[in-house]
Amino acid sequence: MNFLAPVLLLLGLAAAQPETPDFVSEHPHARVDDWSKRRAEIDAALADPAPLKAVRVLFVGDSITELWLLGADPWVPGRKYGQAIWNESFARPGPNHALNLGVSNDRTEHVLQRILPQAQGGLGELDAPQLDPDVIVLMIGINNARGASKLDAEMTFAGIRAVVEALHERRPRARIVLQSLLPVADENRNKVVYTVNQSLQALVKEPAYASYTHFLDLYPAFLDKDAKQDHKLFNDALHPDEAGYRRWRDRLVGFLKSVRGASRAH
Repeated sequence: MNFLAPVLLLLGLAAAQPETPDFVSEHPHARVDDWSKRRAEIDAALADPAPLKAVRVLFVGDSITELWLLGADPWVPGRKYGQAIWNESFARPGPNHALNLGVSNDRTEHVLQRILPQAQGGLGELDAPQLDPDVIVLMIGINNARGASKLDAEMTFAGIRAVVEALHERRPRARIVLQSLLPVADENRNKVVYTVNQSLQALVKEPAYASYTHFLDLYPAFLDKDAKQDHKLFNDALHPDEAGYRRWRDRLVGFLKSVRGASRAH
């Protein structure tokens, strides 16, 4: 027993040590629901190498990013999204000519699967060498942040960080504009959004990320005077309306200019 006691003590101490969580959000994971139409659109855009050479800005995200491409809502009369704003600012030749890789309902793990090379079992959306953007504009994570707990915030942040790292690994030349999550109508869920945004703001200051990542805090621009989601800028509890996309564009275009200026300075 005298021999076993130290061993048992060591095993007990080892078991008591907290482990770093390993979240699904940090690893590539295939979508199992039906998103075939959007995938076909993206596959078609990536199939022709000539237009890809003109892409200077790459948008990556979920439905909030995808809905830059939708004008009038076909299901709800009177609703409009971001298509007119996109066409004004990101569909024309020039430094902000963009490709949109937003997919509705995507979580961080789905984006990781989409940008994983085909040779590694992913969809290979960054495989084309002609797709060499100066800037990657990223907003992802709101579909991970569906709860209201500390663990939800940690899991969401871990997934976003994994996407940032994967994008940089695939396109090391590109600057990454890491955008905050937008406010949501559910105040409990909004506390998680706020916590995640604080973590993202701190992330870009870390030496490992500061050289290529820039944080654009959109959250305050979408709040009303009571510091709640400004419903005049949203079609629903989550998605911006046309005015919301215009506000987003106005802040993003100037930020892209400053990012390019910082890149030249270095």
